[in-house]
Amino acid sequence: MEAAGGLHHTCGPHVSAYAPCMCVYPRSRIEVLADPKPLFCQASSPTLVWGNQETIWTLSPGAMTATPSARTLHLCQPKKDFTKYGRSCRPVVGGNPLLPKYGYPSERLLRLSEPKKYLPAYLEQRSRETPEWPVSLAAQNYNASKRILQLAQPKALHPDFMPPREASTSSRKVIASARTIELSKPKQLHPKFMPARDPEWPVTKAARQAVATERIVGLAQPSSRPRQGLTALNPDAFKVKERALKAVCTPRLAELAQPIRR
Repeated sequence: MEAAGGLHHTCGPHVSAYAPCMCVYPRSRIEVLADPKPLFCQASSPTLVWGNQETIWTLSPGAMTATPSARTLHLCQPKKDFTKYGRSCRPVVGGNPLLPKYGYPSERLLRLSEPKKYLPAYLEQRSRETPEWPVSLAAQNYNASKRILQLAQPKALHPDFMPPREASTSSRKVIASARTIELSKPKQLHPKFMPARDPEWPVTKAARQAVATERIVGLAQPSSRPRQGLTALNPDAFKVKERALKAVCTPRLAELAQPIRR
């Protein structure tokens, strides 16, 4: 690599392989520091040879015997071969081989590379919903019984199960009648159907400015009953009065008790 690049030594004279004339001059400290560092894969990676691929299509006799112009000859010149770092950075065909300069890790590195383990207290407290928990040695060495093996079998299909069948050619070419088309339509709602009212609606201005009467204020008061525990619960707290039991419903009340028809 040093002979191809024209470098005899990092601190010695520099010979340019691309200059029209051979010039030898001492290199400065900045030029020495500007050289890229050599890669470790330089000695183990084989050189990739380009230009051994076959063409996609066959070349015509006219293209084989054509005389290139000066511009074509100028464009076909390859790029400069920067041997200091160009060949060492090319990929290796078939993957990266094992580098002989790299040694095996020490026991200390292998121990530090192991993942951190959970504490036993945390493993005992966490729920079974986690995807991983320690399996005891008894569970690992347990021999499953016939009942467990029977329950482990996947569920079979029903004996009367029938796979979907293909439609016959005659049924696919049939033309539906007017009655069939009418029956295939979904059921429509009644013309007088009214959907349920939204439980939230704006309050009118008159309702916000209304003044409650004494009767409304009296009805708004909660029932006053003495507070009693469950042991001394009064069973007659919700007893219906005798007058209410003997009351006769008027036609107006019967009319108001009927549900709204929609």
